[in-house]
Amino acid sequence: MAPRKQGGDGGARSSVLGFRAAATKASVRRHSALLPSVLTFAVIVASGGLLLMIEKGMLSNVETPPPLSNGRTLDHRSPHPDPDVDAESEILREIRNRTIRAMCRQKSMPHSVWALSPLQRKTLLQHVLVNDKHHFLYCYVPKVACSNWKRVLKVLSGTLANVDTKVKMDHHADLVFLADFSPEEVQHRLQHYFKFMFVREPMARLLSAYRNKFGEIEAYQRKYGVEIVRRYRKGYAKNAKLAGDDVTFTEFVRYLLDEDPERMNEHWMPVYNLCQPCAMEFDFIGSYERLESDAAYVLERIGAPENIRFPERQTWYKPVTKETLHYYLCSVPQKLLRELLPKYILDFSFFSYPLPNITTEYCRH
Repeated sequence: MAPRKQGGDGGARSSVLGFRAAATKASVRRHSALLPSVLTFAVIVASGGLLLMIEKGMLSNVETPPPLSNGRTLDHRSPHPDPDVDAESEILREIRNRTIRAMCRQKSMPHSVWALSPLQRKTLLQHVLVNDKHHFLYCYVPKVACSNWKRVLKVLSGTLANVDTKVKMDHHADLVFLADFSPEEVQHRLQHYFKFMFVREPMARLLSAYRNKFGEIEAYQRKYGVEIVRRYRKGYAKNAKLAGDDVTFTEFVRYLLDEDPERMNEHWMPVYNLCQPCAMEFDFIGSYERLESDAAYVLERIGAPENIRFPERQTWYKPVTKETLHYYLCSVPQKLLRELLPKYILDFSFFSYPLPNITTEYCRH
């Protein structure tokens, strides 16, 4: 089956997010109004975390049912697992699973792929990769190790010799997308295949996309950088000689505020919009922060040959450290960050990431 070439800017305006471009005062008020719900969610997660600690045996020896993954988190590919780290991962995964189940039970959430709007469904199906041999679906999220997962899929399908092969990654060739199938074929795979995805702290993912696309990729500088500078830098609206290679992080944030989350480029589109966790009902949601152990579990779960391991990060990779994220977030006016957070509030809440500390006191340090 010939893979279909995918685009990264798909989506629809009728998202469950209900956001519009933050170009008016009214939209800013709507965004600000969501912040109390964030505080409520934090309380829920905190209390749920305490309950979970009790259930997990940290405060007693009571055994509890397995998390949504229904299996171990480590296997032969991680030869020396740390029991403390393993227990912490189980707790965090269980909190995430319970949070998702609770939020997806709400009537306003889509409970199947077919309940999505046409453009929402198009975006989702274009981001779900299929492996029929091992019976799994993987919803890829840019800037969450998706290039390495695509390498794994190509090795599994026999189109790449091994995960360490030195070749420029083609993100569409030799890959099969769920969008390539008929509705009946899609439904069959949704019902019978193992479904997984990986998530990342939302602001770290945004910063990774910013540094990569505007600092290294000329095509993004020309397509997005030039327009961002013209739109948000005073005196540059009619400048015809812009390269777009010097976009500041603040200018990038201003650009995001004016974008419809469902029509964003995939590298900064909210994870919720890309993978629709309520509609997909994933069997496993791994995290970038625990990539090694979570990837090892998935490889075991899908029955990958033992000689296939998850690739190591490339030598040129620039990690987003806590210090780096602190520096960039604190370089942006607090007002803009407070307006930005509602755009990604479902990523924070669904995947149990705490909101970033952007107080003046924090940024002084």
